[in-house]
Amino acid sequence: MKSLWNATVCRQNFPSLKSDMKTDVLIIGGGIAGILTAYFLQENGVPYILVEKDRICSGTTGNTTAKITFQHGLAYHKILRSSGLEKTEMYLQANRSAFEKYAELCNKIDCGYEIKNNYVYSVNDRQKLENEINALSKIGYHAIFAENLQLPVNAAGAVCFENQAQFHPLKFLFSIAKGLKIYEHTFVQEMIGATAVTNCGKINADNVIITTHFPFINKHGSYFLKLYQSRSYVIGLKHAQNVDGMYVDECKKGFSFRNYGDLLLLGGGGHRTGKSGGNWDELRRFAEKNYPNAAEKYYWAAQDCMSLDSIPYIGKYSKNTPNLFTASGFNKWGMTGAMLSAMLLSDMVCGKHSDFAEAFSPSRSIFKPQLFINGFEAAKNLLTPSKKRCPHLGCALKWNPAEHSWDCACHGSRFDESGKTLDNPANTV
Repeated sequence: MKSLWNATVCRQNFPSLKSDMKTDVLIIGGGIAGILTAYFLQENGVPYILVEKDRICSGTTGNTTAKITFQHGLAYHKILRSSGLEKTEMYLQANRSAFEKYAELCNKIDCGYEIKNNYVYSVNDRQKLENEINALSKIGYHAIFAENLQLPVNAAGAVCFENQAQFHPLKFLFSIAKGLKIYEHTFVQEMIGATAVTNCGKINADNVIITTHFPFINKHGSYFLKLYQSRSYVIGLKHAQNVDGMYVDECKKGFSFRNYGDLLLLGGGGHRTGKSGGNWDELRRFAEKNYPNAAEKYYWAAQDCMSLDSIPYIGKYSKNTPNLFTASGFNKWGMTGAMLSAMLLSDMVCGKHSDFAEAFSPSRSIFKPQLFINGFEAAKNLLTPSKKRCPHLGCALKWNPAEHSWDCACHGSRFDESGKTLDNPANTV
């Protein structure tokens, strides 16, 4: 199982750490957020190193659908209700800045960057769409109500953001990574204060940035309560349809669409990690019905961290860790989330003020309805009898027959049949 992006890029190799090191900033995690943070620090002349336990872009970054948009489902109505007008405005402005930074960087890189409209559609709830457009108007953004969508689903309509973008994420990132101070196959086994203990030596840093998808240090930040993980699935179809845009259903059980070259990328089948869901079977049934002449060329899956309030956690790891930072909880919108994280975190360690930092602070209130759902899932799985337990916090593991893995419904760790870690927060090899 290899994604389209992994199958169509020439990978670079980076060395492993060979000895103890000292640096101003240590970045742990070589996905898109970590690489972009390293890029901005290098631009600012800040000494840093980035370490990755496997190879860069070997996790969720290589399995995205790669939509660059500041339209994140029907997020603005939800954020307006839960966080108020000021923070909703900050959310829009911050993600718009991230979008514009991509436009600036992609203009210099051959990475399949294309301007496309983005649509969030609903099959049967026009009111949800109208609520979103009304919320956007309150923060000064004009979205379009679109009808008669060119999709093989009956939709009540869609909220359209014009002039968004799509690209090949790994072609972009391997270009960005050239010349960066990256060490692959360098596994941070534990943090002792500001010292990272790796399989290759120790790294002492003035500031540490954790960009490991799910923050793996449990004693700070309570991320095991603030996050859960969700899996989603994609198939790449030839001889299907040119949808000439990017589409996603506002319903978690719906489908997403975008093209890359002569391929249609059809996404869906999602579920909370450790639970059952439609997976590729659901996508293949949909394709067989609606694109009977199509041929499947690629299939892959991704895992996303979901926050309590639809806003990512970007900033100081906790109130009590002034030199420890993180970025997580991108809620399936990791392209703009990662760019925004890199911009904010590089500014923070450089001592620069950001007008947007407050809205994304990991120390904001956690008293949201999703907190209690996460707590219930954790308690239930901790009490579930099972010989297979997750080494993260001891929850029961469930067998995932579609992907042949043992998955944790508490916090999303995944393991292959031999016990090797596939997805964190379990911090083992």
